[in-house]
Amino acid sequence: MAYYEDLSIELQEKIQTEKREHRFTPLGFDEKNALRRIDNPHDYSSVLRGAFVRDVDKILNCPYYNRYSDKTQVFSLYKNDDITHRSLHVQLVSRIARTIGNALNLNVDLIEAIALGHDVGHTPFGHTGEKFLDGLFAEKTGRRFAHNIHSVRVLDKIFPLNLTLQTLSGIAAHNGEMELEKYQPLPLLDFESFDEQIEKCYQDGEWVKKLVPSTLEGCVMRICDIIAYLGKDRHDAEQSNILRAEDFSDYGIGKINAEIVNNLMVNIIQHSYGKPYIKMDEAHFEALQKGKRENYAQIYGNESVKRADNTIGLMMAELYARLLSDLENGRTSSPIFTQHIDYLNRSPYARKRSIPYAETEKNQIVVDYIAGMTDDYFIHLHRYLFPNSRHKINYIEYFD
Repeated sequence: MAYYEDLSIELQEKIQTEKREHRFTPLGFDEKNALRRIDNPHDYSSVLRGAFVRDVDKILNCPYYNRYSDKTQVFSLYKNDDITHRSLHVQLVSRIARTIGNALNLNVDLIEAIALGHDVGHTPFGHTGEKFLDGLFAEKTGRRFAHNIHSVRVLDKIFPLNLTLQTLSGIAAHNGEMELEKYQPLPLLDFESFDEQIEKCYQDGEWVKKLVPSTLEGCVMRICDIIAYLGKDRHDAEQSNILRAEDFSDYGIGKINAEIVNNLMVNIIQHSYGKPYIKMDEAHFEALQKGKRENYAQIYGNESVKRADNTIGLMMAELYARLLSDLENGRTSSPIFTQHIDYLNRSPYARKRSIPYAETEKNQIVVDYIAGMTDDYFIHLHRYLFPNSRHKINYIEYFD
């Protein structure tokens, strides 16, 4: 039988009273303190749209936002409309985080902006694609690729959207692979400090793990990234006929997605209300850790999930080498010119970049192009450039 926890009666009454009387502790980030790279009056808060609502609108209208819909969350190469793609994942993160943020009196517009933008720089084929692209980039340049840092690049450099420092830092520090029992923000005062952090992540692949959200809103979004996928990945494993519900354990937070989401949200609110940090109790934190470990063993390490990993790596290496060669030799008929550089040069954001995009270091251009691809585009581009390649991958179709 499903089991759903609830806030203590005492806390429910406290929240209701404090909200009704407007005397709760003001812990949410005040948008009056939001910082942008460029002081543009068009971005000023108004009665219609606050600073972070403007960030949300900018992210939603970023040309790469559409690509979420065909980027793998976990299960690549399945023709199944019921399996989660990144488009749904970011919405789930946003909804869960805003529910918690609203209860804790945080800035839900900032939470939404961080959540909707956090994976916009993710590669095709999920963490498999990220791993291979990082390896290729490091081999060629010594620099590292991490999807959260690339999300910042997309929203700050490729498309200079002039987002707030608070949104960008939340995106950079969202690493949903690192769970903590307690999240406490580390304030960030200026873009100079932020840019130094980002550059360290390019130089050292381990540095990204040291990033800390600068706001409580960023802390909420970071833990909600885990909450959003922990149970949903189990649901998708069932939909893919890889595993059954009974294959998973209940560590005290439930087995199904609805239980896991509810019980972790309730526990976080119970232990974080009125506090300058985001926290779970020890039992729920241990359950979260065990659930993640089980997912890694049962789902992410499953041969059915990993069946095309090596092939994807070989295909990405072929694409990387070919596209880099086309750039270095000025083959302007290549898709990296016609469908990437020319595409970005047509963008109204082209005139806002500090340098013309074509002057970007060539390996970085290749990485930008590959990271921006959807799963289907990657497969079709490889087929177009290498029609006789022995490296091919096929989808599991609806009636297979």
